[in-house]
Amino acid sequence: MEQKEDLSDRIWIEKGDITQLRFKVGAIVNAANSSLMGGGGVDGAIHRAGGPDIIRECSMIIEEDGPCPTGQAVITAAGNLQARFVIHAVGPVWQGGKNNEAQDLTNCYRNSLLISRKYMLRRIAFPNISTGAYKYPKDEAAAIAVHTTIDFLLENEYPLAVIFCCFDDENYNWTKYYLDNYLKQA
Repeated sequence: MEQKEDLSDRIWIEKGDITQLRFKVGAIVNAANSSLMGGGGVDGAIHRAGGPDIIRECSMIIEEDGPCPTGQAVITAAGNLQARFVIHAVGPVWQGGKNNEAQDLTNCYRNSLLISRKYMLRRIAFPNISTGAYKYPKDEAAAIAVHTTIDFLLENEYPLAVIFCCFDDENYNWTKYYLDNYLKQA
């Protein structure tokens, strides 16, 4: 029972634009593509709001290591955002669920959380990775995001808190549903 109360203090949900958070976080997670150069949706919004520092650092990562594989994550400065860092997590494109998409999406969340632990970040904010242009079913993506994050928080001190920042009602409702149900069981 005490664990549930601790988790309730460490994980919550907000509705809105992740680039316009009302408080500062250690990192904003970006639903990135493998080129790390921005694109549509949350990826483009983060690059536009963060400014040229993000692109500059992403370019250096690509020069050194090449494209970021699906399921992996890298960290850069956050530029003009209300955060110290941006963690760029490359989500899977939905292909019917038979091409390891669930594991790749789990890895996105877990690798982002591992980076936040390494940097001892107090708070990080996640968007709904892969549910936009990559067409991952929002209900399944929310379940993976919530379960992966709570399992990680149960075993790790950092990040101290995780915020799911949902842009649309459907993502918000599914994330809230799984968050409420999972916290009741924790």
